[in-house]
Amino acid sequence: MKIIILGAGQVGSSVAESLVSENNDITLVDTNPQQLELLRDRFELRTICGNGASPSILHDAGAKEADLLIAVTQSDQTNLCACRVARSLFNLPTRIARLRSGEFSQYPKLIAEEFAVDFSLCPEQIVTDYISRLISFPGSLQVLDFANNTISLIAAQAIEGGPVVGQPVRLLAENLGDVEARIVALYRNGFSLQVDGDTPILAGDEVFLLAASANIRQVLHQLRPVDRPMRRILIGGGGNIGARLAMKIEDEYNVKVLENNARRAEEIAPILSNSLVLRGDTTDEKLLENEGIAETDIFVALTNDDEDNIMSASLAKRMGARRTIALINRRVYAGLVQGGPIDIALSPALISIGSLLTHIRRGDVVAVHSLRRGAAEALEIIAHGSYHESRIVGRRIADIDLPKGVTIGALMREKKLEDEKVERQVIIAHHDTVIEQNDHVIIFCPHKRLVRQVEKLFQVGFGFF
Repeated sequence: MKIIILGAGQVGSSVAESLVSENNDITLVDTNPQQLELLRDRFELRTICGNGASPSILHDAGAKEADLLIAVTQSDQTNLCACRVARSLFNLPTRIARLRSGEFSQYPKLIAEEFAVDFSLCPEQIVTDYISRLISFPGSLQVLDFANNTISLIAAQAIEGGPVVGQPVRLLAENLGDVEARIVALYRNGFSLQVDGDTPILAGDEVFLLAASANIRQVLHQLRPVDRPMRRILIGGGGNIGARLAMKIEDEYNVKVLENNARRAEEIAPILSNSLVLRGDTTDEKLLENEGIAETDIFVALTNDDEDNIMSASLAKRMGARRTIALINRRVYAGLVQGGPIDIALSPALISIGSLLTHIRRGDVVAVHSLRRGAAEALEIIAHGSYHESRIVGRRIADIDLPKGVTIGALMREKKLEDEKVERQVIIAHHDTVIEQNDHVIIFCPHKRLVRQVEKLFQVGFGFF
């Protein structure tokens, strides 16, 4: 696939890295020649320096032959204009735009018809929703939804005192009784293990579990001792993400927002009805002490400065915060600091990339989520075709030639009832589970390089319409 990416920032470079590894023909456009040179040497892709909304730059980037435009610059106006030019002048088939301002989301018809955007995404809102789910499930490292929110994949670290910690995997099913769950992956000391019923779950293991969304909290409790509920949240940074997060959770939690910029603090205070906005430095030890950091359940560092976020989250943990989350743009930093004083280090580019990949993947891929800082992926794919046209439909999971390490964890099956209502049934996958046509299949890929093989496995023969 020929793809043009506008913007070589965190989101653009992450998308480029993902797509280059899948043998796509990538052209990256940005106004920063130094950044382009760095990425060109690193990923071996074509680069063009210039404004991505310029017709001449798009022409030089190959817009006439391109299959997809991904406009993810820092400027909403540039992204919108580029999509419009790409369709009007070059008839480029598919156009995706990053829109940082929430105002545009109120006018979907304007975006689609006037600016020719096929799909828009707001990374700030995606990150906000992601963090709010982590807060809702204390102890989780990732919480991801599939199949119209009927199935959840949760990643958590096993903690001494959890009912199944120190016990074989088969005890999970015994403890849960009628509630079904599936361990799709288990990592120990950073390495993936092959899991069967006799595999012990040890303290410190990173466990990926699939279950019906309604049961995920009960499943999570098997890996950790029961703790008191989360109540007090301190958000360090009142920028776009900090303000959005406070607005989203302030009715359920006791929320304080710490913002160093006086003007910004005055801007967000009126729009937050149940949050306390304070002006101050997130790394000010005395201020954190005065605001009761020792009694804080979750400290979330969301400033625009990676170093400040690392320092403030580490300081908050040392001063008694139960759990710390830090937003870190540089992915290498995120991998280094998570698991120490910082419980969860978030890369906004990796969080939002799944929404982009969903619209880029081949076939009927409904959802894509990046796992383990981009090394692994979880996919939701719809199974199509008949037994003779598909290598998936009508077959037991044990008989499907899955790439080594790939796991089918769950299915969502829709059935029409007599009153024309639709019943959604969650099926946790076993070796003898048979996949039916139109099932939503949830798949765990331990390595990104296996994704293409999985997509090919779900392709149907030419006889299917």
